[in-house]
Amino acid sequence: MSIPYVLILFRFLLAPTILAFAYSTEASVARFWIVIFIVLGLLSDIFDGIIARKMGISTVKMRRWDSQTDLVFWLSIGVAAYHLNAELIKMYRSEVIAIFVMEGLCYGISFWKFGRETCTHSFLSKLWGVCLLTAFISLIGFGYGGFPLLLAVYWGLFSQLDVILILLLLPRWQNDIPSSYHAYLIRKGKPFKKNMWLNS
Repeated sequence: MSIPYVLILFRFLLAPTILAFAYSTEASVARFWIVIFIVLGLLSDIFDGIIARKMGISTVKMRRWDSQTDLVFWLSIGVAAYHLNAELIKMYRSEVIAIFVMEGLCYGISFWKFGRETCTHSFLSKLWGVCLLTAFISLIGFGYGGFPLLLAVYWGLFSQLDVILILLLLPRWQNDIPSSYHAYLIRKGKPFKKNMWLNS
């Protein structure tokens, strides 16, 4: 198994590890280790793409595995964060439900239109990942919601809307689409150069 796939598998295995620590370890110990796991997961997400490109093995299959692993990884962190900070997250109950609904719409539209899952790796989604990282470290590491949580919630809604527009505009399934504007260019048959950062 190549190094990029090992890193993707590592990130996937972090998901049950995070949940196990959240539910079966003393809270202060769990918070410390989950923050460590979040950082390790983020590093694996960055370097799997970089190494894959260096090795010349960055395939569509790998990008799809990477995308679905990201979903499992962040969901596990979200569940752990809710378990450890339920009252803070309940303050944004409606917005969090809306994010899950929009995530479901992304997958529903993609399967309805293309017969496979979404794998856009859009620019706004990448930035949402940064927002989630900050919010979860703030929540889990310090028990604080505040602005980091507020930003993550609303940026999530914004980025999901962009993904939905991408899927509606694309004439055929493609991975690594930077934005709905780029999807519009593809629909019009106009070429564009992908930002390599999207492949990380």
